[in-house]
Amino acid sequence: MGRLAPRPLLLALLGLALCRGRVVRVPSGSLVRVVGTELVIPCNVSDYDGPSEQNFDWSFSSSGSSFVELASTWEAGFPAQPYRERLQRGEILLRRTANDGVELHIKNVQPSDQGHYKCSTPSTDATVQGNYEDIVQVKVLADALQVGAGAPPEPGLSLRLGEPFELRCSASTASPLHTHLALLWELQRGTARRSVLALTHEGRFRPGPGYEQRYRVGDVRLDTVGADGYRLSVARALAADQGSYRCVVSEWIGEQGSWQEIQEKAVDVATVLIQPTVLRVAVARNVSVAEGKGLDLTCNITTDRADDVRPEVTWYFSRTPDGTWPGAPVLARLDRDSLVHSSPHVALSHVDARSYHLLVRDVSKENSGYYFCHVALWAPGHNRSWHKVAEARSAPASVDVTWLEPDYQVYLNASKVPEFSDDLTELECRIVDMKSLQASVRFTVSWYYRVNRRSDDLVASELLAVMNGDWTLKYGDRSKQRAQDGDFIFSKEHTDTFSFRIQRTTEEDRGSYYCAVSAWTKQRNDSWVKSKDVFSKPVNIFWASEDSVLVVKARQPKPFFAAGNTFEMTCKVSSKNIKSPRYSVLITAEKPVGDLSSPNETKYIISLDQDSVVKLENWTDASRVDGVVLEKVQEDEFRYRMYQTQVSDAGLYRCVVTAWSPVRGSLWREAATSLSNPIEIDFQTAGPIFNASVHSDTPSVIRGDLIKLFCIIAVEGGALDPDDMAFDVSWFAVHSFGLDKAPVLLSSLDRKGIVTTAERDQKSELSLERVGVLEFLLRVHGSEDQDFGNYYCSVTPWVRSPTGSWQKEAEIYSKPIFVTVKMDVLNAFKYPLLIGVGLSTVIGLLSCLIGYCSSHWCCKKEVQETRRERRRLMSMEMD
Repeated sequence: MGRLAPRPLLLALLGLALCRGRVVRVPSGSLVRVVGTELVIPCNVSDYDGPSEQNFDWSFSSSGSSFVELASTWEAGFPAQPYRERLQRGEILLRRTANDGVELHIKNVQPSDQGHYKCSTPSTDATVQGNYEDIVQVKVLADALQVGAGAPPEPGLSLRLGEPFELRCSASTASPLHTHLALLWELQRGTARRSVLALTHEGRFRPGPGYEQRYRVGDVRLDTVGADGYRLSVARALAADQGSYRCVVSEWIGEQGSWQEIQEKAVDVATVLIQPTVLRVAVARNVSVAEGKGLDLTCNITTDRADDVRPEVTWYFSRTPDGTWPGAPVLARLDRDSLVHSSPHVALSHVDARSYHLLVRDVSKENSGYYFCHVALWAPGHNRSWHKVAEARSAPASVDVTWLEPDYQVYLNASKVPEFSDDLTELECRIVDMKSLQASVRFTVSWYYRVNRRSDDLVASELLAVMNGDWTLKYGDRSKQRAQDGDFIFSKEHTDTFSFRIQRTTEEDRGSYYCAVSAWTKQRNDSWVKSKDVFSKPVNIFWASEDSVLVVKARQPKPFFAAGNTFEMTCKVSSKNIKSPRYSVLITAEKPVGDLSSPNETKYIISLDQDSVVKLENWTDASRVDGVVLEKVQEDEFRYRMYQTQVSDAGLYRCVVTAWSPVRGSLWREAATSLSNPIEIDFQTAGPIFNASVHSDTPSVIRGDLIKLFCIIAVEGGALDPDDMAFDVSWFAVHSFGLDKAPVLLSSLDRKGIVTTAERDQKSELSLERVGVLEFLLRVHGSEDQDFGNYYCSVTPWVRSPTGSWQKEAEIYSKPIFVTVKMDVLNAFKYPLLIGVGLSTVIGLLSCLIGYCSSHWCCKKEVQETRRERRRLMSMEMD
């Protein structure tokens, strides 16, 4: 502490970190070291919370009273002259462990290093709180530990697996203090070292990792021999025991309840070599045995061990030479206690000390394969334990079980060949010329398909279905769905016959078919093994595929007729390449719509299906429900009649004929469809000509006004009595500036005066009335913006003939008229303007009232005070 006074400036610079109640600590008690070893003394400061590193000074005193500067962490000139050279050589150094910790290292300790060492830390505190230094005593002893290998040393020791061995070393000490010795046996293999067995300084045995079990059973032991001898005993050598062994001895001393290791020495004892046990296993390579006989194999063992070893013999079986061993099935096993583990059909016997026989009774085809003999040698260990010293496996012995396979042939026949699509196809696969058949043989079948190619390219066959030995049937990808639908049927008709039926043969089914019959043999475990496959010759299923031809000719027996008479048309049908056709007929009529922007409209009138069922299609004339007749005259001829024809029936009439081909059951398949030539109905009359037009006095209205539209009919070419005329009038609208949208029906009035109004989304109302003989008025009440657009009317005239019947004329259409709906700007903004002016007036008056009240009540007192102040000033001036 005497050297701290000359350094006030440095102490002030180091006072950035404040300490409160600090305590410097070194190891308690005394430290003992042996000459030539390394001395390490740690020093730490407790309760230090400074951000920088704490500085330390080390001093030495041989007597404990006067200390000499030894080393410092922050001042290079701090050490005294005798220690500077040792510091420069690195024999003495300081190693910082933390901000508040440092270690003093003295290498190659000498007797002169015995004494007291003081660790101190400088303080910059205003007041001293705590302990700023601590002292530890170091004792230096002479080297009195002697360690040596066993006499005579054995640098190399060669052993076989399972043999015992012993290693010795000696250790003694002549230290004047009461010290204890600890001994450790180490095994080095390459660069790795592992602990075998240790005797601690407290007299306890401690086995190393991996030696715990061997130590517990007594296989590895450590004994003392004489006063200074130590013996490592291994009862049974293992392959892991090979390596270099050395004896490590450390000397310990106890001080105040704690132990210090003062020195350690090691000596190499011996190198142990473990020689592997020679073991060879041989079995006959190729063996052939007839089915039903016994298989006898011998496993011969050759080894160099003559001591008490016991073999363990295991026989394996595999289908392949490699055997994927040890996952191959175990046939039989003889353990080291001579107990046999096998099945009823397999026996294992011990012929002599080196031969073991395997007997498989009543072999079958499934016993063909490869057999292996695996042998493991076990040596007895300590406390009735056993150790495996060697194991080996023989080369595979190939065993071929010969048997008399069944002899038969397979014949495939097409019992039913299709001529058209949807015909039935039936194939029969038959077993013929069966010879050498046994009672334990059953037959299954597999069906295959191969598409025909005109070129010589090879085409892979597709599996349709396969039957396993347990009679389970599995379908291929091509036939799975059709088999589930019942279109493919696979069956076994007899013991020697299998059949395959295609209920509806399609063009995709054309190709070559063949079958494969498999023979299955029953095994001892009641399973079935396939023994042979025989394929049939292919059968070709093919028919010429030509396009279906259907021709329909229509004719008119009575080419001239007048309105009110009967129209008759016959349709003659002829077909080709259609199997057993039936025909369905549809009568159509093409009538001009009247609108030049639309094509001719085709209407379906009446139809007759392939089962001769008649159905009215779009015949809407309620007064002539029975006015049309369609009947079948012959298988290929049909007749259509229309009674009491009217002028509106004019148009082109055709027969649409569809040919249907029967399929299995009551189903029909559409084969072809054809359209006949047209037959025209054209009435050459000199009657009146009707025209329609639309007129409006209000084509542009304001929203909410009434829209009036007049449909005016004009008659030309003759004068008619108004009682002989009637009209069906309909109003349509297209709500767009052009005619690009579909027209919307608004209202209609038939010839009997019945008005029908369509449902609409608009709020405006519609009314339709007849205001004159040839005028019809449509009113739109409460018009809206959505009511704008093009309006037109359609008129269907009805004229009474001299016979008194009403004739329907062709429907006529007027030209459209565009109607505009405008908005009344004044009325639209009248109420918003009135409301805005009223609100503005109310808000202005309210603002004025608030301002007046504020100025009258809030500012009244302030104004009076101001006035008094002015009067007071005036009085002062007058005085």
